[in-house]
Amino acid sequence: MEVSATAKYLPISARKVRLVLDQLPGKRVEEAMVMLKFLPTPHARVVAKVLKSAAANAENNYALDAGELRVKRAFAGESRTLKRFKAKSRGRVAPILHRTSHVTVTVEEG
Repeated sequence: MEVSATAKYLPISARKVRLVLDQLPGKRVEEAMVMLKFLPTPHARVVAKVLKSAAANAENNYALDAGELRVKRAFAGESRTLKRFKAKSRGRVAPILHRTSHVTVTVEEG
């Protein structure tokens, strides 16, 4: 049985989060949590929260064994982009794009 958790509107670019998420599929949840704890990027902390939530959903809502859970899928999708402008020289402007993302982690027993 597949159980998932999603974090929406995270103030992180999906491209940067995917670098962390690409390392998760196929690993046991405990192993993935240890790996995320020691990754140098600050985005690993957010991914760890989503992974922990997915494991808790599986354990509490579906009575699955927490020790048997594996990460089946982990992906990040684009979300809204806040568009701002910064003043530049000679009366010009430069766009600033604050990108956000939705992170989804799916775990399964086995």
